[in-house]
Amino acid sequence: MRHLAGICAVLGLLLTGQTAHAQTDPAEAARSAASQLEAASVALSEAETASDRVAALTLTVQAYEKGLVAMREGLRRASIREQALTKDFEVKREEVSQLLGVMLSMQVSASPVILLHPSGPIGTARSGMILSDVTPAVQAEAEVLRKKLEEVTILRELQQSAAATLEKGLKGVQDARTKLSQAVSDRTNLPVSFVEDPVKTAILLESSETLEGFASGLAEIADEDATADIPDFLSAKGKLPMPVNGVLLRRFDEADAAGIRRPGMLVATRPLALVSTPWPATIRYRGPLLDYGNVMILEPGGDYLIVLAGLNRVYGEIGQVLPAGAPLGLMGGADPDMGDFLVSSVEGGGAEQSETLYIELREGQSPVDPAEWFALNKE
Repeated sequence: MRHLAGICAVLGLLLTGQTAHAQTDPAEAARSAASQLEAASVALSEAETASDRVAALTLTVQAYEKGLVAMREGLRRASIREQALTKDFEVKREEVSQLLGVMLSMQVSASPVILLHPSGPIGTARSGMILSDVTPAVQAEAEVLRKKLEEVTILRELQQSAAATLEKGLKGVQDARTKLSQAVSDRTNLPVSFVEDPVKTAILLESSETLEGFASGLAEIADEDATADIPDFLSAKGKLPMPVNGVLLRRFDEADAAGIRRPGMLVATRPLALVSTPWPATIRYRGPLLDYGNVMILEPGGDYLIVLAGLNRVYGEIGQVLPAGAPLGLMGGADPDMGDFLVSSVEGGGAEQSETLYIELREGQSPVDPAEWFALNKE
């Protein structure tokens, strides 16, 4: 527990106190992201000796995911800022160059020539006054441009130095996922609420034509002797954390491009994103189902079921009781290499969110709107 508490303290840096200034300063945002990835690296080392390696590695994977998201956003904003500054610098530099050229030509001219103003001595005096007024303004503008040029230099150096941090972060999250998968396989201390009846499950799989039909049938074959010490699920309404980091694509009963409506919500995630339990729950089903890919069906109590569909890899066994935040599996896809990561960071867009997780919440035989239960937020 001491090691796990230490990991939580390290990763607390990731979630608090580092984002206020980073919201307005692209360079600081990128530096903050680098610090987050470094904190995740420290947490990965600490997780090796944690008493609960699964919990520690879960936190570490999530920390790497958040750090890489922050780095991508920081580099994107830094690139946008650099382009804007460079464009502004080019425009202003032309204006200042013209003024400086005029001033320089006047300065190197012989004094008698300067005095020969077409309007005579009065014109000469006026031109001198104008020149004395313009010079400070030109100097001030040149100082502004100098600072902007320095900022461009800093942003370019920062983007170049990000390569080593990114390479370490991408390797770190891969190592953390591998170690998490092994730790889940080695786990033996989870309570078991019931033992699966494989015959009933196979019959239900064979007879079900829809996800809704399978979930309804699963509720009907519930083990009446099953017991699990799970907190009141109703108390979580409106406060459930999302099971995966991502962006909401479609809401409950919202039609897709083909006009198809589903009684759940769809979340876009990045490849290999970690999916975790939003609430303590019993695994009622895990495995492939119809055309949904791998599906996890959780029972958080109170005659409710949480359906998560679209995973590539799933953890745990039917009947196990999982604590909140426990790993359920990974989404599909593959991590980008560093070159692809940098390109997508600069160009932006949502191409990196190539995987989708379908989330359905059911009460008894009927689906309910998950948005009323989950604390939705954009990544």
